Amino acid sequence: MSDEEAVIDDVRRLRVMGAAVRGARIVERVLPVPLDAVWAVMGDLEGGFGEFQPDMRSVRVLRRDGERVEALARSRYGFRARLHGVLRPGWCWLQSRFLVIGMAAVAEGGSTRVALTGGVRVPGRAALVPFGARRELERAMARLAERVDGQQEARRRPGSVGTAGPPPG
Repeated sequence: MSDEEAVIDDVRRLRVMGAAVRGARIVERVLPVPLDAVWAVMGDLEGGFGEFQPDMRSVRVLRRDGERVEALARSRYGFRARLHGVLRPGWCWLQSRFLVIGMAAVAEGGSTRVALTGGVRVPGRAALVPFGARRELERAMARLAERVDGQQEARRRPGSVGTAGPPPG
């Protein structure tokens, strides 16, 4: 077996992690946007992440040590969670006593394959409450696609920041 064959990408890794958690659902989609643009939203825990996750009101990073991160999340319903985990380009796995969040993204040509999982944990078990999880993940994926598509469209407009066109007049 070559070194190349032994390495799995982050989306495959998320599938493995999801398979190990009873009740976990995984939603995948290929977005017609480059990886750096997609991860700029997904990996921005204090900004873009809360804009595409339907039940998140805010996330505040409390500590960061390399890839290790600790964050405080507040839901739209008033719940709070102290999350611990790993955040690096293309990969995020965060968990608390009551919540699991998993995100992965890999380049696929000029597009990006994105995978999401997560939900409410069953206390004391490696399990998630499966009710409504797929629907929430699909909503998050749709909102992510809208967000990154909107950003890409704005970049293509003449006069937008990062483009070479003349300013709108």
